[in-house]
Amino acid sequence: MKKRLFCLLCLLGAVSGLFAGNTAYLFSYFINDSRDGLHLAYSLDGLTWTPLNHGKSFLIPTVGKDRLMRDPSICQAPDGTFHMVWTSSWTDRIIGYASSPDLIHWSEQRSIPVMMHEPAAHNCWAPELFYDEPSQTYYIFWATTIPGRHKEVPVIESEKGLNHRIYYVTTKDFNTFSETKLFFNPDFSVIDAAIVRDPVMKDLIMVVKNENSLPAEKNLRITRTTRIEDGFPTTVSPSITGNYWCEGPAPLFVDDALYVYFDKYRNHQYGAVCSRDHGKTWEDVSDRVSFPKGTRHGTAFTVEKAVLDKLLESN
Repeated sequence: MKKRLFCLLCLLGAVSGLFAGNTAYLFSYFINDSRDGLHLAYSLDGLTWTPLNHGKSFLIPTVGKDRLMRDPSICQAPDGTFHMVWTSSWTDRIIGYASSPDLIHWSEQRSIPVMMHEPAAHNCWAPELFYDEPSQTYYIFWATTIPGRHKEVPVIESEKGLNHRIYYVTTKDFNTFSETKLFFNPDFSVIDAAIVRDPVMKDLIMVVKNENSLPAEKNLRITRTTRIEDGFPTTVSPSITGNYWCEGPAPLFVDDALYVYFDKYRNHQYGAVCSRDHGKTWEDVSDRVSFPKGTRHGTAFTVEKAVLDKLLESN
């Protein structure tokens, strides 16, 4: 009996130690065609991701032509509020927006008309949120194709007419927005930009997808800047991913490791690369990460453990 009690106490101590830290990691994502909305998973080590809410949606989309909630990007404000933007349609010129105090209860959904002034714009894909602490400003950036606006790149037949660049707006309150401007204009078709601040180097790393299809790239590159107001150099790194097509990068620092998670969309798998030298060299760790079945393009972000506790209690 004493031996069993000792083993039980050891097990409880191990579990308690695992959850003792004040930090947890969340991943926002969609599944299938995204019509059932926002899904969340959590991790304590950046490798094993477990679905919350028994894998069910936290929020059903209500805005946009197609009522989609693809590519949900979540950013926590200094006051604790969570802000989220998402792709609402394959062909919308707006993006979806909602906020939440706890990721459980959500505000009324709204449309942000970021490209309504561009009647020829094809889309607003994969909007991302980034909070710039020095200026206390939120940046919202996304990929749009405007025919004839930028230097054309060779494409395969199925991608004719698509030549993406990254655009952005800024806001301090999600009520008033700056005018839309070009954010990143390299010499290739680019989508799926995501930014993370390096806690040691103190600069910003942006991961983007080279979307060129002839010859096929479909891989991830990085570029860095000291201040977001100065923009990012359009000379990017070599590919940091392997011999597969991928998209939807989600960068996340876990202690001294920088992970970039991504959707291997042709393989119907989720993958990751990891750098332990602040983006100089990369290792493919796809065989070490696990995500909920059907996970598609999302974002990874750090929260206090109390946020995760409330999510687990609401299950």
